[in-house]
Amino acid sequence: MNADWRADNDVQLLINGEDYYPSAFDAIRAAREEVLLETFIVFEDKVGLELQHVLIDAAQRGVRVEVLLDGFGSADLSAAYLQALADAGVHVQAFDPSPKRLGMRTNLFRRLHRKILVVDGEVGFVGGINYSADHLGDFGPMAKQDYAVKVRGPIVADLRRATLALLAIDTNLRQRPRAWWRRAPAISLDSEQAQMCLCIRDNLEHPTDIEQHYLRAIISARQRVVIANAYFFPGYRLLRALRKAARRGVQVTLILQGRPDMPWVRLCSRMLYNYLLRDGVHIHEYCQRPLHGKVALVDQHWSTVGSSNLDPLSLSLNLEANLIIRDEAFNARLHEHLQTLANTHCKQVSLQRVLRGYWWRAPLIFLTFHFTRYFPALVGWLPAHKPRLEPFEDAPVGQEHLS
Repeated sequence: MNADWRADNDVQLLINGEDYYPSAFDAIRAAREEVLLETFIVFEDKVGLELQHVLIDAAQRGVRVEVLLDGFGSADLSAAYLQALADAGVHVQAFDPSPKRLGMRTNLFRRLHRKILVVDGEVGFVGGINYSADHLGDFGPMAKQDYAVKVRGPIVADLRRATLALLAIDTNLRQRPRAWWRRAPAISLDSEQAQMCLCIRDNLEHPTDIEQHYLRAIISARQRVVIANAYFFPGYRLLRALRKAARRGVQVTLILQGRPDMPWVRLCSRMLYNYLLRDGVHIHEYCQRPLHGKVALVDQHWSTVGSSNLDPLSLSLNLEANLIIRDEAFNARLHEHLQTLANTHCKQVSLQRVLRGYWWRAPLIFLTFHFTRYFPALVGWLPAHKPRLEPFEDAPVGQEHLS
């Protein structure tokens, strides 16, 4: 398990696209040497078009710009959108692009689900927010609730190395000399001395790292555990750790989707409610807008923000990235926000409500839970392939999409 902790980092919590996009785009506009960006989804809407504009502007100033998009999540970008980036000198690659078969995409699993942005090796962003207008409040009732963090300090070098490693680029390439370190103008920081660890999940060297960090934190919890997660269907070990924590008197609170963007997600999560509620876990369904966040905190010091859901895809198949943060001030800031969310925009789930009709749902819950638990192993029986990166410039002439 990765446990390379870096001390004395600045960290700022960013809530929804209203916080994230202005901060991220301003950082790209101020770039002098390098922009590294990897993300699951870019849509060709007002957010995606602004991203395209700031990346093109940076490349035309002579900034080295590397963009890695997931071949499934960003498959519908037009050739014109991508060509404009390439013509400006932006190097765009697709992670594991695959063609459609009988009109359906075949690259459903092993997605690049990480969301990382690193600018000049000085400022980094990590979280769950994609580049699409559905993360903005003016999108309407289906606007997503989500989180990211902006960081400065030693942890940024780890973010840079992780992205360059995925791009198969020498991590010493254009490394900035120490004397070039420069702090940007002050931002509204949640902490200036946070300890952080970059935790990634892949299918080779770090298959369970994110889950292990969660488990260790929950097992050691003494006062509170708060998890706000969009797609909650974890394995048995994590569920058991939550139940045991609640039984020993820890206040365990889950904030889950009450207004899901995909109804089956809510159904899967609800199958676990009885199992958790009967041991004292508190479950709140967030009903104001679709919950897309992947954040958690334990006691007064441990927090995490990132791209990883607590479901089989994120914990067993996707490439994910979370920051684990040890800092009392940041923990308090996140807890205050989540407490407000639970108290004002959530509906608490009672055990009595869940038990209604439970007799006929119990067999379905049992079968679904164990199918999902072993789902990654079942997928592993399919013909294996090595995920690949495909530069946009190498795509056949006339190709209209990434895959």
